[in-house]
Amino acid sequence: MTVLAWLVEGSWPACVDAARRHARDGEDVVLLHVSGGEEPGVAHGAFAGLLGRGGHDPGARVAELGAGSAGRLLDAAAERLGGPCVRRERQGRAEREVVRAAEEADLLVVARDGDRARLGPHSLGPAARFVVDHAPCAVLLVWPAPAPGLETMPPPPPPHGPRPPHGPRPPRPPQPSEPPHPPRH
Repeated sequence: MTVLAWLVEGSWPACVDAARRHARDGEDVVLLHVSGGEEPGVAHGAFAGLLGRGGHDPGARVAELGAGSAGRLLDAAAERLGGPCVRRERQGRAEREVVRAAEEADLLVVARDGDRARLGPHSLGPAARFVVDHAPCAVLLVWPAPAPGLETMPPPPPPHGPRPPHGPRPPRPPQPSEPPHPPRH
């Protein structure tokens, strides 16, 4: 079995701890970090558009700093894991790269990236929602901190429930017929 832990700044410790708990001895643990890849291009564009052509282009420096930060995060995660692992770093749209990487995994560990103050669907941000919806393997969804209490759950729907947004519409009330035209003389 291969356990893939998606590491995101701020929530990665919960993913590493879950991967350690769910990977048996001898099973592969893969630590994955995805860098957006667009930051160096943004820095270069800002430099070229606003600062002119002279001087040093900051795009390369931004890429270097990002790689160093990802490397330090992967090192810290490997140390926390405390066992053998594979470290992977990818560039691109995080949610799509995670789904691609999950193709080789049996279990993907993902931290909630939305509202952490209450239970419910808003506890998943757009990236985690995309990964949960598209992962080609089992997904373990973890809270990056202790989960909120049950009192934060949304209230139940009304007894008969809301009308489905795309369901059948109720019949239209009969329209009054037009008054007859007055007779012509």
